[in-house]
Amino acid sequence: MALERTSKAVLVLAVVVLGAVLLAQAGLVSAPWGDDRAEVRVFDGDDHADADGDATPGSEEPKATVHVEVADTWNERYTGLSNHDSLEDGEGMLFVHDDEAERTYVMREMDFDIDIVFIGADREITAIEHARAPEPGEDGEDLQYSGEAKWVLEVPRGYANETGMAVGDTVEIDIEPEGERADDGNGADGGQPAYFDS
Repeated sequence: MALERTSKAVLVLAVVVLGAVLLAQAGLVSAPWGDDRAEVRVFDGDDHADADGDATPGSEEPKATVHVEVADTWNERYTGLSNHDSLEDGEGMLFVHDDEAERTYVMREMDFDIDIVFIGADREITAIEHARAPEPGEDGEDLQYSGEAKWVLEVPRGYANETGMAVGDTVEIDIEPEGERADDGNGADGGQPAYFDS
C-alpha cells in the first residue's frame, strides 16, 4: 500500500514538472532559469598581445563591443536567432560549446542576413562567414557555414566588416549574471570582469 502511494506521488510530481517545462518552453510562463547575457569585445589580433603572444585584456580600445544573448544549451543553440525579426548593430547572439571543434551553422527559419564569427578556444577569431537568409521556398538547412570554434558569435550582416573584425583578432567574453548588468565596464560587482571559460 505504501509503495503504491509513493508510486502515485512520484507519477504526479513527474507530470507536474513535465507540464511546467512544457509551459515554459511554449512561452506561456516565464522560465525560472532566465536568459543569460554577455558582452563580447573584439580586439585587433596584432596589437592585443604581450611579448609572449598572450592576450592582454584591457590594453586598448576594442574594435567592436557586442551585447549578446547567450545560447548555451542544445535547444537554445538549435533555435538560435530564428525567433528574432532582426538585430541592431552592437547586438547579437553568442553560441557556447563545451570544446573547440569544426562547427556548421545553418540559416534555419531565418528572416534576415547575419555575419557568423567563429572563435577558437584560445579566443581568436578563426573564420567569418557572411550568411544570407533563405529565399521564399528555400530550405535554410541548405545554407551551411562552417568554422573551427568553441564559441560562435552572430551579428547583423555587414557588422563584422564595418567594425573591422578579422581572422586572428582576439575576443573577450564577459558573462553578465541574470539580473545584474555592468555599467562601469568592470563586471557586475565593480571588480574585474569574469571572463567566461566553460
